[in-house]
Amino acid sequence: MPINVSEYEKIEKEGIADLKFPSKEVLSDPTSIAERKLELEKALKLGNNEQHKIKIYFEDDSSKKIVETTVWGVTDKRVILKQGVVIPIHRVHKIKI
Repeated sequence: MPINVSEYEKIEKEGIADLKFPSKEVLSDPTSIAERKLELEKALKLGNNEQHKIKIYFEDDSSKKIVETTVWGVTDKRVILKQGVVIPIHRVHKIKI
């Protein structure tokens, strides 16, 4: 599903630590969830090998946001950015490499 970029507010990586994330999954389609996982794995490889920045479109408890950053790690539940900043995977709408 295409993303309407104008709905997303740009945020700096350092501001993510102050956000609150609900436990509800933002994607409803199993195919989209699987695609998100593949995109995160690609972003992780690019981050570790080339320090390549990607855009993460995500949602906290108040609004949709976008951050441009390097992915340093991915667990079953979290995207790990520099300085231990994390975004719950279930709150990520899309990754743009």
